[in-house]
Amino acid sequence: MQLSLGPVLYNWAPERWRDFYFRIADEAPVDVVSVGEIVCSKRSPFFADHLPDVIERLQGAGKQVLLGSLILVSLRRERRQIGELCAADDVLVEVNDLTCLKSLKGRPHAIGPFVNIYNETCAAYHVREGAARICLPPELPLSSVAVIAAALPDTVVEIFAFGRVPLAISARCYHARLHKLSKDNCRFVCEQDPDGLALKTLDQQDFLTINGVQTLSHACTSLVGEIETLREAGVGSLRLSPQDCDMVEIAKTFRDVLDGRSSAEAASGRLSGLYPGVAFANGFVRGKPGFSYA
Repeated sequence: MQLSLGPVLYNWAPERWRDFYFRIADEAPVDVVSVGEIVCSKRSPFFADHLPDVIERLQGAGKQVLLGSLILVSLRRERRQIGELCAADDVLVEVNDLTCLKSLKGRPHAIGPFVNIYNETCAAYHVREGAARICLPPELPLSSVAVIAAALPDTVVEIFAFGRVPLAISARCYHARLHKLSKDNCRFVCEQDPDGLALKTLDQQDFLTINGVQTLSHACTSLVGEIETLREAGVGSLRLSPQDCDMVEIAKTFRDVLDGRSSAEAASGRLSGLYPGVAFANGFVRGKPGFSYA
């Protein structure tokens, strides 16, 4: 079973973003790394100069690199960006919006967890179109995951295994609106919340997390206790989504369980120490409310 790292969803300072991936290349026991700005196209120019160095460092460390597309393509310049992205021939593009498929026709690519693949027929269609690996939507229960994996024995089926769950994307920017700014003049206020901004209900109960135009779960998914069940279901890769914590140690914790050096119980305790003060959840994979944990 592989271990992969998804793209950074939050607006981190460019130098921090670069150094994060440099450390992942040098120290993290992950097999696949997805990079690129996938949430807000306005952030892309800040990371563009660092991206070639990041890709080179990761590939030099023996990791497969995926270049992620935007989750929501709505502007003409974003369509141009997608065309340029799909023209890259040295890395595998990870499709997060179906806009990419026309440009990738017949070429190998990956499918990210933002594409709605809910059954084996849909998954098989994407494989015929060139998908070499598919990260399923995080809200799927294990029963559905197992059926899809069984139908795709030659394709890497991946599941979202750690991080705040991406739930929705919008054309509006919640961060900008909160600060009484327009989306076009947002001043990049989302950078003030490197782990997202917690959202509470009127009754002051923890509810969601906002990240610019993106809505995430409040709880952090952790499937370290489900690894054997997922392996038996045919899952070929676990995805870790970067959070504002030590992701190298998070990756090592998952790898220790994958390789039999640690029990799931011990790993769960370690994750709580590495990402303190955060509620964990595994409800979706168990077919229960996503925020629940058993």
